[in-house]
Amino acid sequence: MPELFAYTDGACSGNPGPGGWGVLMLARDGGAVVKERALSGGEALTTNNRMELMAAISALEALARASEITIVTDSAYVKNGITEWMFGWKRKGWKTSTNKPVKNEDLWRRLDAAQAVHQVKWQWIKGHAGHAENERADELARAGMAPFKPKSA
Repeated sequence: MPELFAYTDGACSGNPGPGGWGVLMLARDGGAVVKERALSGGEALTTNNRMELMAAISALEALARASEITIVTDSAYVKNGITEWMFGWKRKGWKTSTNKPVKNEDLWRRLDAAQAVHQVKWQWIKGHAGHAENERADELARAGMAPFKPKSA
């Protein structure tokens, strides 16, 4: 049975500003890639953190059925949010430890719902450090952002 991986990334030109997200989904059998799928999208006015979240959400929502998947992200915000902070936020009614509203609550709730359908392992890697799949996800995020960037003269 092939193992599923989603390499996710977000990008933003200005923060806030035009942004994009990218996902490289791979099915590996014994290390060899047997299937590949690329996803990307963007928004005219957003933040880098929202695009990082949208990449992970899009990867999970793209799966046709309940699956085991490893999400590989270079965003400590996404990985720590989903694996550590979310439990407390939910317990406190979507408030932080300082009793402030959780930023990007709409996307955190969407990610929580998308994750609930699957068995997800979360893995953090250093961005822009020569990981080929992470570099591809970054290219996809930049492509997703491109239609929203102002054209220079």
